[in-house]
Amino acid sequence: MSDVRISFLGGLGEIGRNCMALEVAGEIALIDAGILFPKLDMLGVDLVLPDLTYIKENSDRVRSIFLTHGHEDHVGGVPYLLRDLDAIEIFGTDLTLGILEPKLEEHGVADRATLIEVRDSERVRRDPFDVEFIPVAHSVPRGCALAISTSEGLVVHSGDFKIDHTPVDGRRTDLQRLGELGSSGVSLLLSDSTNAEEPGWIRSETAVGAFLTELFASHWDKRIIAACFASHLHRVQQIANAAISHGRKIAFLGRSMLSNVATATRLGVLDLPEESVIPVSEAGNLPPQDVCVVCTGSQGEPLSALALMAAHDHKSIAVGPDDIVLFSSHPIPGNEADVYRVIDDLYRAGATVIHSGVNEEVHVSGHGAAEDLKTMLSVVTPDWFVPIHGEYRHLVHHASLAEEMGVPADRILIAQDGDVVTLRDGKAAFASETVPAGYFYVDGIGLGDVNQEVLRDRQLLGEDGVVLVVVTLDSRTGEIVSGPEVISRGWVDDVESMELIEDARATVVASIEEAAEEGGLDWATMKRHVRTALGKFIWQSTKRRPLIVPVVMEV
Repeated sequence: MSDVRISFLGGLGEIGRNCMALEVAGEIALIDAGILFPKLDMLGVDLVLPDLTYIKENSDRVRSIFLTHGHEDHVGGVPYLLRDLDAIEIFGTDLTLGILEPKLEEHGVADRATLIEVRDSERVRRDPFDVEFIPVAHSVPRGCALAISTSEGLVVHSGDFKIDHTPVDGRRTDLQRLGELGSSGVSLLLSDSTNAEEPGWIRSETAVGAFLTELFASHWDKRIIAACFASHLHRVQQIANAAISHGRKIAFLGRSMLSNVATATRLGVLDLPEESVIPVSEAGNLPPQDVCVVCTGSQGEPLSALALMAAHDHKSIAVGPDDIVLFSSHPIPGNEADVYRVIDDLYRAGATVIHSGVNEEVHVSGHGAAEDLKTMLSVVTPDWFVPIHGEYRHLVHHASLAEEMGVPADRILIAQDGDVVTLRDGKAAFASETVPAGYFYVDGIGLGDVNQEVLRDRQLLGEDGVVLVVVTLDSRTGEIVSGPEVISRGWVDDVESMELIEDARATVVASIEEAAEEGGLDWATMKRHVRTALGKFIWQSTKRRPLIVPVVMEV
């Protein structure tokens, strides 16, 4: 009997990049493959992927991908993964695959995978994998927990979930089935930790619906522009319901919003009367009280529909005093500055802005708080527990909750990205080896051409600027033929600081002459002398460390 191995490629110690490799009888299946949105210090980076080196090196053993739900931090990395895999079966619910499919087509990898739709409570058997998809409530519809039968017992992956007794679509977290599995024995539970620090229960999504109804009633004479995640289709439905009940037409705006709404409507996830939906080009021609615009941009994304409206750059919608703008979300950590910049711009345009900073009723989380998590632990009653999906403090707090619920401390493993957990003879333990699990950056169309060194250079450029030194030397004697020319960008103003630039130039001349006297006439030695001497001069003069780029030409 072989071990069951779980390699964590992302999502432990961070919010995003959720991806783990499950190995049974030597074969590999992935559970999710998500992205991480870049942090403030990741300058110029568009998104961050898990390091998939382990998967690429073992691509001949990768059989399937099981997706828990359609959020970007769980499916956004699949198109990049498929560049190195082929003939893969991807399993998910109809909406999850409906969100994923356009991404695969856009990246030109749709032919590399077979998408297989699963229904609630369906059991998928692909030897050696035996996976049951169990309904859970979350902020994107049709999410699932996974119950995986293995030679070492049952492994349950909670997916992202909360205990919502009155969900918008009536699809509750199936506690009964989870309890049945717990009664029959669960070897290992892997459970969402995002809100482990939050006490109590997370409110039902329908609570936002009551707030929205009041909002539309109290602002009957204003146009309402509601921004939310394009994947938060329960929220979109509630906004639409409130708008339609007050006789308004709805215009959807934003590429991902239009795509997801079209997919969800086709699948019956959204119920939108055709006569109530209008193109955004018509919205500006109707009286404010007759329109509701539902758009992307709740996270302050620079090129989103809402940001363009706030900057007066949108071709169809001009924001002004007749607008109520609703941010129906909380800022993701790291996005606060962008969100508040857009809010400021909207206020400058004369709009009234309602956001979580002034009214907490605008949003509820899709992730369970402490009591939700304790409920999951109480019904599953696992032998072993690994908290997943969260920053390290969330994992630690979730571990404490597990102890409260009776899981012995020595049966709780707090893992991090790169760790490997094995199941053998009824015991879970850390393997001695780890797997690569660093950040893999995507910048524009580049994939993997940005590393930590590049990011450090970008940060240095942003903080202290760059100094370019251009000089031509006699290759035989090391004498200066022309230059040196010292060009500054972001260090000092070339015109305002001429004296400092001249001193810098003199420093370069002296360093070249010193190198020549010591016999260092080769190109690399000259560059090193120039960089060292000029760096020391700039630090002593201005206490700054710009990036110094010597360009030495020889004749």
